Amino acid sequence: MCDALASLLADVCATSTAPSLALAGGKTPLPIYRALAQRWSQRGQRARIVPTDDRCVADTHPASNIAALRAAFGNSADCLAITAVDGETGASLAVAKDVLGGIDIFDAVLLGMGEDGHFASLFPGATNLQDGLAPDARDDAILTTPVPLPPEAPFSRISLTLPRLLRTRSAHLCITGARKLEVLEQAVSQTTDLPYPVAALLRQTSVAVNVHWSP
Repeated sequence: MCDALASLLADVCATSTAPSLALAGGKTPLPIYRALAQRWSQRGQRARIVPTDDRCVADTHPASNIAALRAAFGNSADCLAITAVDGETGASLAVAKDVLGGIDIFDAVLLGMGEDGHFASLFPGATNLQDGLAPDARDDAILTTPVPLPPEAPFSRISLTLPRLLRTRSAHLCITGARKLEVLEQAVSQTTDLPYPVAALLRQTSVAVNVHWSP
């Protein structure tokens, strides 16, 4: 996974000084990010990075995705928050739309998936799930709240919508473990967005999704 992204971005950097990426939060991809940061530092490359989603918390909060990205990449990338500094929900949505309005197309998008089949923060129980999954969704980002709230992260979220995530030159889905592989295989055969929202990502035909799985 790291090699694939590093190669892609090396090509982009040959023609652009600031490739743009949308990257998943969570612990699973952090080793990938740290490895990328080391390579970019050695080559003098730099990228603009936004989270695919983030919790509406202060940007120093342990649950903040932008905080984790900034820690992983250090000075090797510009990590742009899609939430307000204090995590206020209304202000966060405005921040997200402003930041995303400055990025025409991503060079790469890396997504994760939960055991409930969510990706980004497009959860199966959210009341406005279709606002995030609809192919003709007009907004780049939505404010959403998982139902039920995960006890380990009981916060509302800002999530990029599926159409915005698909405005990319390269899309990747990174999962680990037997259970997530089982969920992914079940989602492949779905013709609707439930029970697993990731089916909408897999079913669309505008961008090929490269799936990376490890035990």
